[in-house]
Amino acid sequence: MLLENRTRQGKMETVILENLVPEDHLLRKIDKHIDFSFINKICRPYYCEDNGRPGIEPEILFRMLFIGYLFGVRSERRLVEEVKVNIAYRWFLGYNLEDKIPDASVIWQNRIRRFNGTDVPQRIFDEIVRQAIKHKLVDGKTLYSDSTHLKANANKNKFTEAEIERSTKDYIDKLDEAIAQDRSEHEKKPLKDKDDDDKHNPSPKTIKQSTTDPESGFMHRDGKPKGFFYLDHRTVDAKANIITDVYLTPGNVNDVDPYIERLRVQREKFGFDIETVGLDAGYNTVYICKDLAEMGIKGAMGYRRGCQVKGRYGKYKFKYIPEWDIYICPERNYLTYRTTNREGYREYRSTEDRCAACPRREECLTEKQKQKSIQRHVWEDYKDIMYQFTRTDEGKEIYARRKETIERSFADSKELHGLRYCRMRGREKVSEQCLLTAAVQNMKKIATLLSRGFSGNPPSLFTFFRNYCDSYSKNICMA
Repeated sequence: MLLENRTRQGKMETVILENLVPEDHLLRKIDKHIDFSFINKICRPYYCEDNGRPGIEPEILFRMLFIGYLFGVRSERRLVEEVKVNIAYRWFLGYNLEDKIPDASVIWQNRIRRFNGTDVPQRIFDEIVRQAIKHKLVDGKTLYSDSTHLKANANKNKFTEAEIERSTKDYIDKLDEAIAQDRSEHEKKPLKDKDDDDKHNPSPKTIKQSTTDPESGFMHRDGKPKGFFYLDHRTVDAKANIITDVYLTPGNVNDVDPYIERLRVQREKFGFDIETVGLDAGYNTVYICKDLAEMGIKGAMGYRRGCQVKGRYGKYKFKYIPEWDIYICPERNYLTYRTTNREGYREYRSTEDRCAACPRREECLTEKQKQKSIQRHVWEDYKDIMYQFTRTDEGKEIYARRKETIERSFADSKELHGLRYCRMRGREKVSEQCLLTAAVQNMKKIATLLSRGFSGNPPSLFTFFRNYCDSYSKNICMA
């Protein structure tokens, strides 16, 4: 029998909002395990103590933003409409069913007037990381770092040509000293000193600058889209995949430029005792390897075999003998040291007569080449140290977990939390988006793990799940 209910809900009901939110709702878990009282303390200096109209509590404003980033609501106006009709959102903010929700203008006016030029988003992110450390979800032993591109809120066809000064690398002076020492050890004359103006004030370069968002950078990389982008440089801890650092740069900045400094920042800020890092091949440079070795950190890095003509012998085919300071080719011929150039590379060459009589000459040299030449950086020993660690069982396991840690973190932020595109313009505002997105990812991870009873005692979540899968597979086989 079919019954049709045509009556409207017009009767008065007494309800408790607490009872309408499911016990396993994500917001209920976050509210239980994350302490947000620090937000009011951070924002208190930006409010007048005894003058003006009563403002909306900063904790409520940021809780609204957390809801938007958690559930991928890109528009703040849309966020207000969602909060009006969603019981769980109202409960999380502490509002009853008939309470008025703050207007969207309250959020962006606070951003423009009160919090503009402050480090409030950074301090909120850092405090969430400290709460994760308190719950033993972060140990700071193994860190994974990488960057991902975010499409700027700018048209790639609207730009002007602008000249900017080239930045001077921090290691230039140290490299010059290493080159001078290396040439002295090989009994070579010292190179002529560079002009100080050319050395410390290199010639400017021309770049494309967006007229819509001038602080973004035009990215032009193989396999990547072209246009104006920002780069989100992120670091995660291996234990529970908690994000420990977020740093934003324009899209035309090299990934390796801010890396070492961000490691030092985490050491000082959170007291990390970093033992190992996991990085992709883009970070495998002699400068990064040298700094990591001097900091006492072992690196599991991807590596490239270099650029060589297809079908020709690459550098990896030649073995370096440090005791003799020579390279040996597959045909057991020697490539001896010749000089150290201004860029810091030692040049090793074979003799023309040996290469002319070599049976594999066509596989090694081009038609115009008469002898083989190989370059080796004066700091390449540090690179070999990292390569040897990467080839160990520990290094292989660390590098294999990149896809489960840093890559997974970026995938979640883009697919679930709307970080694929920049909502706002300007580096400061986009940095706020990246920091708060990472903060809600950490909140979700902390709340989920603690609600499952994770105590922080296992060495890593990876080991826990691997052991669980192994035992499960054994049970299936026995059955």
